[in-house]
Amino acid sequence: MTHAFYVIGSYALTGGICLALTIWVYLDGRARQAELKALEAQGVRRRSASPSSTQDASA
Repeated sequence: MTHAFYVIGSYALTGGICLALTIWVYLDGRARQAELKALEAQGVRRRSASPSSTQDASA
């Protein structure tokens, strides 16, 4: 084993891991967006959306 083989192998492994994580995050984000669209199509709304009524939670 040479020093160059170790360095190149380390960079290749690190690059592969970074690429895999980037792809995973991208695909997971698309899946979450699809879930949100499905929920909104069913009538479920986000809490941050405009409130339908003002209720006091402390009462």
